[in-house]
Amino acid sequence: MKQQIDIKNWNRKEHYEFFSTFEEPFFGITTPIDCTIAFEKSKELNISFFIYYLHKTLIAINQIENFRYRIEDGNVFLYDEIDSSATIMRADKTFGFSFMKFNADLTEFNKTALAEIERIQLTSGLFTREFPENLIHFSAIPWVNFTGLTHSRSFTLPDSCPKISFGKMTTENNKKTMSLAVLAHHGLVDGYHMGMFVEALQNEFNK
Repeated sequence: MKQQIDIKNWNRKEHYEFFSTFEEPFFGITTPIDCTIAFEKSKELNISFFIYYLHKTLIAINQIENFRYRIEDGNVFLYDEIDSSATIMRADKTFGFSFMKFNADLTEFNKTALAEIERIQLTSGLFTREFPENLIHFSAIPWVNFTGLTHSRSFTLPDSCPKISFGKMTTENNKKTMSLAVLAHHGLVDGYHMGMFVEALQNEFNK
């Protein structure tokens, strides 16, 4: 479900209109996140760490209203719930875009995610299905402990979906960390909301 925002009376009207005129309205941050507890918890539950932290990311995203805004045909909508399109690698080292519907229940989400991963691995090409607008674009780069990240983007295609990427997990003094990169449309999201998301995600990782 979604509801249309009355832009004329929206407190972000000027922000939205200003940044929407930019060729590149997205801005991003990169920050380390402590995944010590989350990694151990995923092992206790016998769940892929990738699926586990994707689930935690969706929980955090859905807590922040600004990350649930999407622009469609010049209108802004607030979605009740955000799902994920994660890049999934195949045996031949190509990847496809998946669709993983959010479910607050980790066990059910794990079943859905495993089935979608298997489906992607048995297909070829990037696009193997249709995608809704209420997504985050999600990727993992577990080979690189990056300190910055950019995304390929076509400025001629309308896009307002946040992009979230995780890097290689590293361990120092028994503390495990990963780089987290977040890219979002500045007409919808500010640095304050980025901070809210990072805090919410770290809280989820610490449970």
